[in-house]
Amino acid sequence: MNHHLFHSAILSLILCLPAAHSATVEKSIEYEGLIEPSQLVNVGTPVEGIVAQVNVQRSTLVTKGEALVLLESSVETAVVERAQALATVEGEIEVQRERLAFARRMFARVDKLYRSEAISAEKRDEADTEVSLALARLKKAQENRILAKMDLERAQAMLARRTINSPISGIVVERFVAPGEFVDSQPLVRVAQMDPLRVEMILPAELFRRIKPGMQAEVTPESQGEGSYTSTVTIVDRVIDAASGTFGVRLELPNPDYRLPGGLKCSVRFVEDVATTAPGTPEPALNTDTVAIDAQQQALLTTMVQ
Repeated sequence: MNHHLFHSAILSLILCLPAAHSATVEKSIEYEGLIEPSQLVNVGTPVEGIVAQVNVQRSTLVTKGEALVLLESSVETAVVERAQALATVEGEIEVQRERLAFARRMFARVDKLYRSEAISAEKRDEADTEVSLALARLKKAQENRILAKMDLERAQAMLARRTINSPISGIVVERFVAPGEFVDSQPLVRVAQMDPLRVEMILPAELFRRIKPGMQAEVTPESQGEGSYTSTVTIVDRVIDAASGTFGVRLELPNPDYRLPGGLKCSVRFVEDVATTAPGTPEPALNTDTVAIDAQQQALLTTMVQ
């Protein structure tokens, strides 16, 4: 046989033999999940009344504290104006200050006459009492001013309750009322918090000890073209459902630009392999057939070199 052809045949045989030390690449397991808003709030009213104005529509972007609905508030506005006037007037306090100043001047004159024995001690006591009364009236006027300010704060709080503000930043999912309607305890607007989103998953019980809060995972929405997003495990249920042999996991998915909608199905792949062999499991036995093939390869290579 031609020496060159012999070498070619041996090389072909070696290439056809399985490699004993080639790394086994396993694809990461993907699990199903559902992307949802992190909060879904039915915004209500603390007081009953007639709806005067609704500032939002469905799909309107809102920020925390933004006014959503205004209730009719003409009475509350009038009460605030009156309380504000009472809290700012200075007339009564100025009158009592003048009376106190006059009483002190009178007492100084009476006291001088008393020292010169021109009047009796009774007159001096009367003048001293007038000073004390004037001082008490001034203090009462100042206290009334404080109470008026407190009444103003209360009136303003009552007026503020007629404005229904958004408790979170997000998107208006549904509007339940229109101007002119009477409302008391029913929800007015439903708002969904879209940043961050949450991903709800149901996993088999054998993974319970492998999923930990803080683990990273890649979330791929079901809709095409969305790409993958990094999320973090925030909640791992501590109770396993006996009937199905599963437990719940929640992940937090940042969505600052509101690109992702809620309600999408998704696949989740944990960055850390959770399907690896459990700690304490013995290593698989060495395959003797593979060792024999290794020896054959070595012998053939040695022959070719010679």
